[in-house]
Amino acid sequence: MSKVLIISTSLRGGSNSEFLARECEKGVKEAGNEGEFISLKQKEIKYCIGCLSCQKTGKCVIKDDVPEIMEKVKNADIIVFATPIYYYEMSGQMKTLLDRLNPLYPTDYKFRKVYMLATAAEDGDFVFEKAYSGLGGWVDCFEKAELCGLVTGGEIDDPNDAQNHTDAVERAYEMGKNL
Repeated sequence: MSKVLIISTSLRGGSNSEFLARECEKGVKEAGNEGEFISLKQKEIKYCIGCLSCQKTGKCVIKDDVPEIMEKVKNADIIVFATPIYYYEMSGQMKTLLDRLNPLYPTDYKFRKVYMLATAAEDGDFVFEKAYSGLGGWVDCFEKAELCGLVTGGEIDDPNDAQNHTDAVERAYEMGKNL
């Protein structure tokens, strides 16, 4: 049994990427794996200040909700990040979280596989490439981990619209089921 952590990085009510993340979570649990869902809504996540104290002490000097999230990331076998695409890139909140996970580099983290779910108003592979590449850059810093897959939902714009895109919903569910 794998421990799967699903992190929804959208702050919008009626988030489409979060809807797909919840479908992924259903698949994870149906497959008999342990799934935990975290939404960054209502979380306080401050910007990294680049002091690199974390590399010496193993802890960030900033006091917010990141240490709790980081502990869950560290102990998960598989991580799934869900993000809306803004200007062909991941959400700012996701990028800020990735930056703040810097203290994990020198640790004995468990995760080996990282995935992405993403929704966007436009469709086409090019819409998601930069965000996926950005997550790949983060994963490349963890030599025991690999970026393993992407599920996209294009032409999903208005709040709560994802539920009308059964193909994307099914792909998110199947991703979770096959983790």
